[in-house]
Amino acid sequence: MPRPRLRRRICFEAKATYYKPAGIPLRALEEVVLKKDELEALRLQNLKELDQETAAKQMQISQPTFHRLLVEAKKKITDALINGKAIKIEQ
Repeated sequence: MPRPRLRRRICFEAKATYYKPAGIPLRALEEVVLKKDELEALRLQNLKELDQETAAKQMQISQPTFHRLLVEAKKKITDALINGKAIKIEQ
C-alpha cells in the first residue's frame, strides 16, 4: 500500500487559470492540466532561481519529489506549446 501524500507548501496564487493559442476557440482545443505544485516548482526554480534542494525544502518535500514535479511540468508545457494545446492551471 503506498504511503499517503504529504501536503505541499505553495506560496502564491496564479493570476490566470488558462493559457491558449491565439485565434483558436478554447472549445476546439485539447488541454493540459498543470497542477499547483508543478507550477510552484517551476516558479521556485525558474523565477526565484533556487537550486532544487533549497526549493524542495521551501515546499517541504524531498529533492527527488521536487525533481519529478519539474520534469512533469516541463513535459506538460512542452506538449502544449508544440501541439497547440491549452494550459489549464488547477485551482
